[in-house]
Amino acid sequence: MSSMVSGGLVKDEEEEEEEEKEGESMNPTEVKMSQIVMPCHSNPRQELSVGQLLKWIDSTACLSAERHAGSPCVTASMDDIHFEHTISVGQVVNIKAKVNRAFNTSMEVGIQVSCEDLFTDRHWRVCHAYATFVTQRTNNGKKTQKEQVEYSVAAERRRVRMVHDDIIRDLLSHGSIQQVNSAVGNAVAAEKTKVESVELVLPPHANHQVNTFGGQIMAWMVNVATIAASRLCQAHPTLRTIDMFTFRGPSQVGDNLLLRSIVNNAFKNSMEVGVRAEAYQEEGPNRHINSAFMTFEVLDDHEKPCMLPWIRPEPLEGERRFQEAIARKKIRLDRKYIISRTQSEVPLSVPWDPRNQVYLSYNNVSALKMLAARNNWRLSSEKDKVRLYTLEEKSMLSFRVESEVDVPAHRAFGLLAELSRRPSWDTHYQKCELIYRVDDDDFLYRVVTPSVYHGAVGSTTSISQAEGILQDFILLASKRKPCSSGDPYVIALRSVTLPTHPPTEEYNRGEVLCAGFTILETKNNMSLIRYYNQASPEVLPYISTDIAGLSSSFYHTFCSCSQYLTQNRVQFTSEEQTEQNLSGQQTTNKGRPPL
Repeated sequence: MSSMVSGGLVKDEEEEEEEEKEGESMNPTEVKMSQIVMPCHSNPRQELSVGQLLKWIDSTACLSAERHAGSPCVTASMDDIHFEHTISVGQVVNIKAKVNRAFNTSMEVGIQVSCEDLFTDRHWRVCHAYATFVTQRTNNGKKTQKEQVEYSVAAERRRVRMVHDDIIRDLLSHGSIQQVNSAVGNAVAAEKTKVESVELVLPPHANHQVNTFGGQIMAWMVNVATIAASRLCQAHPTLRTIDMFTFRGPSQVGDNLLLRSIVNNAFKNSMEVGVRAEAYQEEGPNRHINSAFMTFEVLDDHEKPCMLPWIRPEPLEGERRFQEAIARKKIRLDRKYIISRTQSEVPLSVPWDPRNQVYLSYNNVSALKMLAARNNWRLSSEKDKVRLYTLEEKSMLSFRVESEVDVPAHRAFGLLAELSRRPSWDTHYQKCELIYRVDDDDFLYRVVTPSVYHGAVGSTTSISQAEGILQDFILLASKRKPCSSGDPYVIALRSVTLPTHPPTEEYNRGEVLCAGFTILETKNNMSLIRYYNQASPEVLPYISTDIAGLSSSFYHTFCSCSQYLTQNRVQFTSEEQTEQNLSGQQTTNKGRPPL
């Protein structure tokens, strides 16, 4: 096995342009590793074993974490990983890791993995992952603009991690998961897929702290999971995704590691395998070290997924695992549909549900932060220090309006976050009603806007028919306070759909992909307020004349906003106003959320 330090990760064109503009400055925590895949690293399909890849990933991420902390670090968890491509013997694996953010006692490390074919000079992305390492917090120094965005968005990913188990429990408790059907004649008994294996932790399996290397534990877990999957499909399966690895405790040299795996559920073209790792010594109880859930597929000669046999779970515990596997599959689909979807996909809005709320909020906030971080905004017009910028990317037009106001940032944040008060200063908001308060930071609103004499997208409504018809939007509003000094307050808006508020003939239903405010504290207790919007067809008519230089309605709207903030800067705090709104709507918004 040969190893070298080099790079050349696959990047989107936009990412390459941004990095070139950021210059040659390198994140001091960045670590790169390159490995050529030898036969000893491969599985029976002559492809790189995922267990070996996880060991390389964990090593690179640990080096990055320790470079940041200046002290030893241990792996606490590894977020879900989706493997987009396999890697063959003879190809090169390039891994890059860097610390995105340090919390009080932990830090998030972002990892990118790509493959390189030395004979054709082709590069392609294999996967990306986020790992959490535990140590004491240290200062990460000055960050580039892109690193600052990653730092900020890391807080949103942390929110997702912390509620993952709660979402599964909620799905199961409300009876939305199908019951086990044990009457399928050709179903394979789950008991036949059971695997139990014991590994003795030797010095070569330990890290420099004499604890069992996290990557080695993950590799052993992948091994027993692959055997369980093979027993069901009677073929060599391909690992596609891994749900979050969470290390619950350490293991040391001399421990016996007991690894158990079983197929929890088999779907049409994929199966979920559950794995549990326990450590024990000659005397003493077993210690739960780690658990993970892995999704496998079986590919035919054309690399297409094959049909899989049904699984018949064991009574009680097996049925529980069977149903939880369905819940996890729903969560994976929610994440793929909400977080990973591209902006060119339609419809823009997705159904809101209490169980996908955390992913919608993540998408809402991170999308606005990413839009704000773009560095190719072009100044379109300016009047009395109110500036209008535009950004054209592919088929998407975005605009930004900004101005400085003589109001503290925290007060401006509280006032602008009260979306129900926006009609008092924004003529584009004719009506704004609170539908449901999700939590302290997320709210659902219905907004009514004046007609712009434009039919709904994809409808056959003529201009004369649409004239005078109002538009309405169902919006998720997510507000976030700064993550650190220099980070702005954020109020993010995006469209969602609610069964309780379907489109009606009286209104043209509009959609907002990404919009909202960022509020940054400036000198002398003032605030720089920026409003962003990725202009969907329903939104573009409101701003098109401003972009063309034919009017300055943006200027008048921002003047009204500034006046509203100035007049109310001392009258009430955000918390007081929230209590007033909630008390006035306590009857209408009480009980379970709209479904």
